[in-house]
Amino acid sequence: MARQVEEQIAARFPVGRRLRVLDVGPGQGTQALRLARAGHQVTGLEPDPRMLAVLHETLAAEPAGIQERVRLVQGDGRDTGAHFLPGAFDVVLCHGVLMYLAEPDAMLAGLARVLAPGGLLSLLVRNADALALRPGLLGDWDTALAAFDSPAYTNRLGLPVRADRREVLTATLAGIGAPLHAWYGVRVFTDAAGDERPPPHPEELHRLLAAEERAGRTDPYRAVAALLHLCGVRGG
Repeated sequence: MARQVEEQIAARFPVGRRLRVLDVGPGQGTQALRLARAGHQVTGLEPDPRMLAVLHETLAAEPAGIQERVRLVQGDGRDTGAHFLPGAFDVVLCHGVLMYLAEPDAMLAGLARVLAPGGLLSLLVRNADALALRPGLLGDWDTALAAFDSPAYTNRLGLPVRADRREVLTATLAGIGAPLHAWYGVRVFTDAAGDERPPPHPEELHRLLAAEERAGRTDPYRAVAALLHLCGVRGG
């Protein structure tokens, strides 16, 4: 997914431009730190004070120049209007967040509002159109059958969450003025791998990533990926 984000940034902005990035729900800060190391100004918006403390600790281990490019704010992605002015960011990332919201439309509208004209909105969501695939491959037939009828599921942390359909999000993005520009699949081949499985050695990992990247941009494979990466562009 990081390569996909880089591809979209390179396609939208001049080389060397320092971008204003908002990462909503940055988790462990992987994407936020990667973009800060690339020279961009990054704001992380995180509602969980415990996760925010972890992020501060992680950031403290970075060189001073990286620390200066990252700002961490405690807040909910549904309240961006309370924290930021319209058009404040060139790029907004919202990865692995919508699945926790019963109704994502209001939050997406708020994210589009803080995007500058021509800005990039990057969403990573669970793919409702492939929700039955993983349990089916694992032989969990009850869960697979239930997935055909409902986007609700229980994630690997044991939390009740929901998946999104690409056609619905495409319509939502058009309605909020950030129409879909490109989309990818993420975790086409590896979603059924057990969490306890050790990571592959570097050479195998390289081949694995090459296969995943190719599948993630190729039909029909990307349509059955566990996750969808959708990229919208804010209209002028």
